[in-house]
Amino acid sequence: MHVVTIETETDFAGWRQAARTLAMNHVEPADIIWRFSGSDHDLLEELSAPRLPDPVEGTFNVPAKFVELAQTAILHRNPERFAILYRLLLRVRSNHDLLEIATDPDVAEVTAMARAVHRDEHKMQAFVRFREIGRERQARYVAWFEPEHHIVELAAPFFARRFADMPWSILTPDLCAHWDGSHVTFTPGVSKADAPSEDRLEEIWRRYYASIFNPARLKVKAMEKEMPRKYWRNLPEAGLIKPLIAGASQRTAEMIDQAATDPHKPQKRVETDMPRNTQTSADNLETLRDEATHCRACELWKQATQTVFGEGPANAQVMLIGEQPGDKEDLAGHPFVGPAGQMLDRALEEAGIDRKKTYVTNAVKHFKFVPRGKIRLHQKPGTPEIRACRPWYERELALLRPELVVAMGATAAQCVFGKLTQINKNRGRVIELADGVKALVTVHPSYLLRLPDEEAKTREYLRFVDDLRIAADFIRKAARAA
Repeated sequence: MHVVTIETETDFAGWRQAARTLAMNHVEPADIIWRFSGSDHDLLEELSAPRLPDPVEGTFNVPAKFVELAQTAILHRNPERFAILYRLLLRVRSNHDLLEIATDPDVAEVTAMARAVHRDEHKMQAFVRFREIGRERQARYVAWFEPEHHIVELAAPFFARRFADMPWSILTPDLCAHWDGSHVTFTPGVSKADAPSEDRLEEIWRRYYASIFNPARLKVKAMEKEMPRKYWRNLPEAGLIKPLIAGASQRTAEMIDQAATDPHKPQKRVETDMPRNTQTSADNLETLRDEATHCRACELWKQATQTVFGEGPANAQVMLIGEQPGDKEDLAGHPFVGPAGQMLDRALEEAGIDRKKTYVTNAVKHFKFVPRGKIRLHQKPGTPEIRACRPWYERELALLRPELVVAMGATAAQCVFGKLTQINKNRGRVIELADGVKALVTVHPSYLLRLPDEEAKTREYLRFVDDLRIAADFIRKAARAA
């Protein structure tokens, strides 16, 4: 029996080196005991066990997908994860297609561990709340979080990017992360007693949370799945949740009783003939955007606040196309600035795509809705409206000439492909269209927001990020080929 001691619970490099040596010496999984430094174990058992075999010459390869999966799964708290990964390594070594068999017990178990780690990472990104310590130049922002798995090092780069301009610390029982404006450092974990208490900004945050709480869309069970109660004790808004839920029915009734609001002033236009462009295409995106402000190709312009045209650099390699502007976009005049846009931003960041270097647009350029009191309820565009707006997409495409078009949702796919296109049947691969355009199909970010089940929401979000990673890989390969 070989006893293998790994430096830390998340030491993937140490596990990888030991696993490679063991595999090259044909050591069976049942003949290995995996430990990590500092764990409780029998010292006599370790001293009497055979030492790790000497490295042998030669090497072997496994799919990159296995390495990526193992790097994530090793962050799980399952004490058997080292053994499970080694067992799977031996099997993948002799069968490189094994990871494609989702029903295989080892593949299913390791995949489930990796997904659980990503879910925990997502929860950390969503539920960390910083408290201000000190004032002005001496201020530092400190948060307390209790992760389910060993995700602090995995999640820290996200916070360094998102909060790059402020010094912060995230304290956890396992490991603490600190950002000084240029580097992330880590120190041992601490107890909750060492975390700061309420600060002066929390009352502002509570007022904001109460103002954006929408009782008409309240689904308590779905909310508790998205924001499990175990996280409430660390959230400043937690004390508001119960009273807001209790008063939701009455507030909803009051909203319904209110009459529909008058259209915004920009909506009150005199209908004029649509200007006709004698050229087949505009000289640049600004000219095209200006022409689109006068679009009367369908009836949607009458109720919308304004045309919401595409935005992004003229040399963008990726063109992201969604369905239509929502309420926030209609008022702001910019695409993907509402909740779906925030979801898209986070997914692009995780996939390694800089949104500032992409061109973002919609298949339909005006907001289609039905008024319900003060609320404007989104309505899916119909085929006539998609067809009426498609020439704008074609002209955007002709000017940009991107390497890849990412169609997000059924409406976008219908616009890009020129026909009804199934999402699940076509997603996950780059498709070449008749005109030579490369396209990738995925879901719309708003689809993820509508999912009531927390597990399904996390699963589908990870699939969405995986789709965007395909786009990132395609662009990298295209750049190398050029």
